[in-house]
Amino acid sequence: MGIVQTDAVKTSFLSLIGLVLGYLNKGILFIMLFSTAQVGVVNLLLNVGLLFAQFANLGTTYSTWRFFPFFRNEQKKHYGFLLANSLLVLFGILVFGSLLYGLKDLVIEAYREKSPLFTSYFDLILPLGIALVYFQLFENYLRGMKQNVLPVFLQELVLRFCTTLVLIGFWLKWLQFNEFIWVYIFIHFIPTLYLLLYLLKHKELTLRFSHIQIPKKFQGIMFSYTGFSYVNSLATLLVISMDALMIAKFKGLSQTGIYTTMLFLISAVIFPYRAILRVATPLVSLQWKERNKAGMQELYQKSSSVGLLLSLLGFLGVWIVIDEIFTLIPAYAAGKWVFFFLMMGRIVDMYFGLNAVIFSTSKKYRVDLFFTVLLIAGVYFANLWLIPIYGMVGAAISTSAAYLFYNVLRGWYIFRAYQLSPFTPRQLLLFLNALIAFFFFAFLDTIIFVQGHVQPFASFVVKEVLLCLIFVLPIYYWNLEPESVNYFKQIKNKWLKK
Repeated sequence: MGIVQTDAVKTSFLSLIGLVLGYLNKGILFIMLFSTAQVGVVNLLLNVGLLFAQFANLGTTYSTWRFFPFFRNEQKKHYGFLLANSLLVLFGILVFGSLLYGLKDLVIEAYREKSPLFTSYFDLILPLGIALVYFQLFENYLRGMKQNVLPVFLQELVLRFCTTLVLIGFWLKWLQFNEFIWVYIFIHFIPTLYLLLYLLKHKELTLRFSHIQIPKKFQGIMFSYTGFSYVNSLATLLVISMDALMIAKFKGLSQTGIYTTMLFLISAVIFPYRAILRVATPLVSLQWKERNKAGMQELYQKSSSVGLLLSLLGFLGVWIVIDEIFTLIPAYAAGKWVFFFLMMGRIVDMYFGLNAVIFSTSKKYRVDLFFTVLLIAGVYFANLWLIPIYGMVGAAISTSAAYLFYNVLRGWYIFRAYQLSPFTPRQLLLFLNALIAFFFFAFLDTIIFVQGHVQPFASFVVKEVLLCLIFVLPIYYWNLEPESVNYFKQIKNKWLKK
């Protein structure tokens, strides 16, 4: 985990700065400047743009993770691997761009009644999707080159800083909402174009078709693998986008705005683990290449333990003060139970975090298609049942339940096929520690922090300090998560030496 820790720290630091900008943007400026319906249309456009990008990439993300280590050869220009994938993505854009506009009238008709504002900006989906899909392609290629920092810098800092500037422009009334939407969509091209120029400058991307020399023995394997992984890679984003799209269709953009804002809050909570997964992904592929099952098992258990700790800490850190948070943004208070149920699913998803990567880079990647279809079908039919009754909370319940079922099934199959398991005895103690903290604060709210009797700011500070004492300190004292504790001790020792 040394390489993982080093790069994860760098990317986490950049992501932390990006997190601050993200909170400024979506946690303050969006909420302050826009109605919940306007927030809903901005976030819905972004979700649909991401969904289009996921369709248009045609599996190049996973093929890069799986096969690029076999093609790394500077003298042979990596066999034109990036150019071949760039052309494949271009083909995907042409196919799904045509399909998108072929379905335009049906989409507009479906959303005209509950979400008419969304239909006004339908034509922006395609350019946004193009910017996003090529960024994904270039980012994953650089990850394969173990250059993780630049894409994170562009995505987490540059793009969010540009978003801040555009929001300030709207605040100062230099832009109307319609103009804001257009500018907001097109600033997504900035990171993509920078990566394109970077790759061209460093001759990682060459425009000569003669450089594409994928060996025949790989062509059939790559085609089969990419096809299956392409469908599998749609699952997570399709579930998120499906929730937003179905809420917008049945309940309107206001609930969509609240739901997607809760998703942002959760993404901010789990951002450190995203950095770990970003760095760990190419290492999993390397372990398969070297047939190092012991190394894979160690990576699986350590990443799962860290994921469990981060997810539990993130959930508790927000949940114990969620009422205090909503006193500042009362228009979003209906999102409380959306956060709760979605976070339950995320805890499971983060614990089984390497499931997807292990499956996608293994010889049994085809089996994951079965689990993916179950996930998508489960969320869709559960949403059809629960959203009309419970609205956005129904979507959160269905998604969380589906993630639980999906990850447990995949974890069971990985154990049966490869004897790889994320479980360690210390994880039970870690979970028990979190459970004690959860009920302690529930009791505390009932007895002491009755609404109106304690100032929200004072309540916030006291609860977070108590969380450190009740949840974090026992983890450090009893070494309940060795990887995180050891890393913290290393940092502490360095500071003491200074």
